[in-house]
Amino acid sequence: MSVETTRQLHPTWEKAFNDGEIEALVALYEPEATLIPQPGSSPVTGHAAIREALGQLLGLKAQIQLRTAAVVESGDIALIYGEWAMTGGADPDGNRVEMEARSTEIVRRQADGSWLYILDDPFSRG
Repeated sequence: MSVETTRQLHPTWEKAFNDGEIEALVALYEPEATLIPQPGSSPVTGHAAIREALGQLLGLKAQIQLRTAAVVESGDIALIYGEWAMTGGADPDGNRVEMEARSTEIVRRQADGSWLYILDDPFSRG
């Protein structure tokens, strides 16, 4: 799945998440990308670690709504600000999932013109 514009990243990520497609999610990240999976947690780097972190999130069986608030592009790098809300499903204790936050992501244009995440901080702004 190739993402040709920065504004396609959030809808593509949202669809892959809501469909439970872990490999489609991981494919949106560069091989050595970094993800901060939870507020205050250590960043994880690389496809294997990102797959594990996102797999745990998918295990909640929640649905996400992800909105692009702003994009700032400079050559082959872009900064994306997003807003998201996750509802439904249940945490390991059986509590209904209700989360929302504002995210900041840095993405890079690839040699084929597509865009991939290089840094993803889903809890950066709240």
